[in-house]
Amino acid sequence: MRIETGVDAVEIGRVQGSIQRPGFLERCFSEEERAYFQSRKNAPQTVAGHFAAKEAFSKAMGTGLSGFALREVSIRHDERGKPSFALTGGAERLAAGWRLSLSITHTGDTATAFVVAWREETT
Repeated sequence: MRIETGVDAVEIGRVQGSIQRPGFLERCFSEEERAYFQSRKNAPQTVAGHFAAKEAFSKAMGTGLSGFALREVSIRHDERGKPSFALTGGAERLAAGWRLSLSITHTGDTATAFVVAWREETT
């Protein structure tokens, strides 16, 4: 079995400023995520957590932010709030064969996301 991890921390204050810039949300987040943000009154800690999850995904995949668009890595939440990935396009191709687990948390100043990726190795 092969296991990879990725972690990222984002300053909530920086994201709060970015939310005000035209096009930021549309460029970085899926339509589903933007609707989720609106349901949470565009809480900057929520947006920062989703952004950190995208960065942590890229680190677990070992690519950095290349080979996919940020909005192709969409974060969903189940009825209890547990986050998971919904991948499309380049992100979906990049993660083919991998199983992914995501955790997001935040303090007053920082949002952090941690990703574990695993798959069976074929010989």
